[in-house]
Amino acid sequence: MAPKKSPKEIAQPALIARHELFDAGKRLRQKTSRKSQATYQIHAARPDPVDILTKSSKGRLPELIPIRYGRMLVSPFTFYRGAAAIMAADLAHTARNGITLQACGDCHLLNFGGFGTPERRVIFDINDFDETHPAPWEWDLKRLAASFVIAGRNNGLSKPQCREAALATVRSYRERMLELAEMNVLEAWYASIDAKALIETTQDPEMLKMRRKRLKKAVSKTSAEADFPKLVEEKDGRTLFKDDPPFIYHADKKKFPDIARRVRDGFKMYRDSLPHERRVLYDRYSLADVAIKVVGIGSVGTICMVALFLSQEGAPLILQIKEARSSVLEPYSGKSPFKNHGQRVVVGQRIMQAASDIFLGWARSSRGKDFYIRQLRDFKLKPLVEIFNAQHMSEYGGACGLALARAHARSGTAALLSGYMGKSDVLDEAVADFAEAYADQNERDYGLFKKAVRAGRIEVVVER
Repeated sequence: MAPKKSPKEIAQPALIARHELFDAGKRLRQKTSRKSQATYQIHAARPDPVDILTKSSKGRLPELIPIRYGRMLVSPFTFYRGAAAIMAADLAHTARNGITLQACGDCHLLNFGGFGTPERRVIFDINDFDETHPAPWEWDLKRLAASFVIAGRNNGLSKPQCREAALATVRSYRERMLELAEMNVLEAWYASIDAKALIETTQDPEMLKMRRKRLKKAVSKTSAEADFPKLVEEKDGRTLFKDDPPFIYHADKKKFPDIARRVRDGFKMYRDSLPHERRVLYDRYSLADVAIKVVGIGSVGTICMVALFLSQEGAPLILQIKEARSSVLEPYSGKSPFKNHGQRVVVGQRIMQAASDIFLGWARSSRGKDFYIRQLRDFKLKPLVEIFNAQHMSEYGGACGLALARAHARSGTAALLSGYMGKSDVLDEAVADFAEAYADQNERDYGLFKKAVRAGRIEVVVER
């Protein structure tokens, strides 16, 4: 296991000439060869993956845990999406060259997509940061590459096709990192991926047509305008969220008699976390309702809520409140420098994303739980990975590689990373080897998970 550290911030090299950083990166190969990044071996003290999952469920809402497990049970791919804690424990025993940066922590292909910037452009980027934490750069890249092999298998792609998707991902990451290394600091920081331009790069005419249509629909309305009619109802003269348990429902006031006060206090702290100019905007809305809303796979069972705000004219703003727990990376890469895990998520997101939601902030409840808050689905475009063929999967892998390289370059040193990775395909092939080996491990773990379900060790709720 990696030694635990308590970094104050991500370590940055002093101001060193670019060519010297390239050379320093090359020298890192003497310590950790690029080919060694291919290795995945089960370490002797590897814990039972089911035990890791059940441990990660501690502190979650008990009535929702079976839903989480039910969603993971669908396929090896859905299992992988909920098993970030398992992979973090495994990655801690893999090769690393010593470069640490701000990591996503749960870097799989469905945690990328399109969303709206404050300037109302739609960009493509990473969009989930629950597990963000300073960590070895290899961990994100390996988790992302493995996700393409696992998703490809789930779609019935051949072994060479799955490998090519992983290769396309790593190749794109490596080549983009070199481009970023040759930019000046601000140019690299301002870099982003325009979703509209990215859509046009596909070689499939039918996919191009569908993507254009989805983009047009996504930007036609704000998230609040799109979700508002579906999520709310008029009741006793008030606009409230519709109850649809167990997926969206109001907290039991008998069980939580002080819920209204706790919510108000939480939003006071949230307001304080916003930049001063955003508070001016936030103050133009008043809180109308709050409800619990189940989302995703890995987040199920943690406290996730939606809050409805209305302006004086009745225009809606819907915020999502998500519980922030300690990152799955923390046991292996050092304690977070932030006392509030909501702040950890927010700061990590602001570092890694090209543009972040204007309402992004954090809070802590009176019971000591940390939260981060953002708009619910602002112009959000999710990839339809389940219908991807081999060509689509490789194209999408290239897009994710671009986005991850840009995100890593913000907190890491692109020239140092590029010097290590080089211009050949040695690293690409090594990480693809790792991705295939870990996809096999994920299938074995999924088999153990199904066995635990059949034995009654784990209770599941399968949605229809």
